[in-house]
This record gives sequence, structure tokens and C-alpha cells, in this order.
Amino acid sequence: MNNSGVKIPAEYIVPLNMNGLRGRMLKVPANQNKKREFLVVYGHHTSLERMYGFADFLRDYGSVTIPDLPGFGGMDSFYKIHEKPDLDTLADYLASFIKLRFRNKQVTIVGFSTGFLIVTRMLQRYPKLCDQVDILVSLAGFASHEDFVFSKTRKRFYRHVPRLFERRLTAVFFRNVLLHPTLLKLFYKHTYNAREKFDGLDDSNIGSMTKFEIQLWRTNDVRTYMKTTREMFNADNTKQKVPLNVWQVAIPADKYFDEKRTEKHLKMIFKKVTVVKADQKRHMPIVLADKSAAAPYFPPKLLQAFRRQPKH
Repeated sequence: MNNSGVKIPAEYIVPLNMNGLRGRMLKVPANQNKKREFLVVYGHHTSLERMYGFADFLRDYGSVTIPDLPGFGGMDSFYKIHEKPDLDTLADYLASFIKLRFRNKQVTIVGFSTGFLIVTRMLQRYPKLCDQVDILVSLAGFASHEDFVFSKTRKRFYRHVPRLFERRLTAVFFRNVLLHPTLLKLFYKHTYNAREKFDGLDDSNIGSMTKFEIQLWRTNDVRTYMKTTREMFNADNTKQKVPLNVWQVAIPADKYFDEKRTEKHLKMIFKKVTVVKADQKRHMPIVLADKSAAAPYFPPKLLQAFRRQPKH
């Protein structure tokens, strides 16, 4: 259900049913009969509504598909089928989706932040899928928990504290008490994440952004959020090679990842790493991004690659 105020044309939203889990998929057709096919894998704590501006931008270069991930965007969680949303399980899900949606087709994959972590693990577990990847893009992505710029204390917090809310009863308490809309309205804007996201916004925009952020917290599955948080802060994809080149869209002022350290780790995995820098101060745009807000995250050199005729 979309209460965010984002108007996605109804024909672009398609039901997604995989392995007994129900969710949604965003399918946006290309403008001007472009042949490239994009698969966008979103990051942590998001939804199709939040990503629509990126799809609207990329459709100038090809058709765009964005699937829900289990436990995010309102999709059923892995816990429903008695599985845990660890990095391997998410990678298996994504591989199954590609085999279903892009069978025998070339695809350009754009992974956002944690989404790229999942994409990398998928390519490591299913190397035959590399043959289908035309262009691989890491947009503010990372490869290892060591890429975070946070203090040791903050990293330890994210590695251990979320475990408290991965159980059913404590997750219910977290959602119904700590995530109660009244409390979120009062306190959310004072949190670290909110200060980073809302920096520079006036009070009216902060109000609308807070409303959507509350919806994300209420829509996404608490247990999945907590488990995947711990996965991020324990992850290390540098142990296995992937025989592909990758574009790394770096955010010079990123408050989450160390640019040089991330590049070093990506070079341990991929054949070639081409770093292009987005002229942005935020890891991601404010909570809602339209087409114009999404555009600066795709530097001109990368767009030139998108304009080339895709492989067949």
C-alpha cells in the first residue's frame, strides 16, 4: 500500500510472488524504444516508492525493473517460510529472480549501497550469472564491514544490539511501542540518520519527509531490518573473485563509507574498478527523490556507457 504521496502509475506495479512470499515489482518501460534492461537492487530500509525517481531517470536509457526484497517495501519476510534474511539467503532470492525475470537476457545491474553487497554475494554464489551482466554498477556500494567510517563503538552497537529485536516477541514490542507513530514524530528527527537525511531542509519539508520515513519504519519488517543490519556490519565479500568489471559511483562527502578503502576492497573482488564521482553531499537523496534529484547520482561517464548498444 502506498501512503507516501508518491504517484507511481498503477500499470508499473506488478505483483511479485516467489517461494511463497508476496510482494511487488516495479516495471517501468523504456522511453524511445531503448533496448537496455536495468535491474535495480535497492538498499536498506526503503521501498519502491522511494526508488521511483531513479527508475524514472533510468528509463531514458532502458527499461527498469525493481523487485521488492523479502521483508522490505511491505513484502513478506523470510521468517514467514522459516528462513533467516542473511546475506546468502538474500543472494539466493535475487538469483532466482534474475533466472525468472531475465532468462537468457543481458541485464545492466545497479546495486544501491547494501543492495550492491547482495548483488556481489549473488555473483559469487552463482558465477554463471556473470555471463548475463552487461554493465555492473555499484552506487554508493561497499564490499566489507571495514568500509564503514563509524567509530569502533558504533560498529559494535550495530553488530550486537539489533540481535535483541530479531525474536518475534521483542520485534512486536519494537514495532508497537518504539515505532509507534506518535513517538517517531517526536523523536525521529533527533536521531543520527535523520540529521543526515534532513540536513538543509526547512520545517515543512522535514515534516513531509518524517511522515514518509515513519511509513518506511512501519512497512518494513522489524526482524528483517535488525538481522540485515547485523549482516552489513559483519559482511566481507573480499574472499572470492567475480570475473566482471564494475563501475563504482562514489560520493565524496559520504558519511557512511570510506571512499579509498571501499575502492581497495572492490579491487580485491572485481577484474577492474572504474570510479566515477557523483557531485552529491548525501549517501542517498532525501527520503523521496524525483527524477531531477536522482540524476546527479549517475555521472556523465557512466551515462555514456548506458547509451551504448547493449550486448546480445
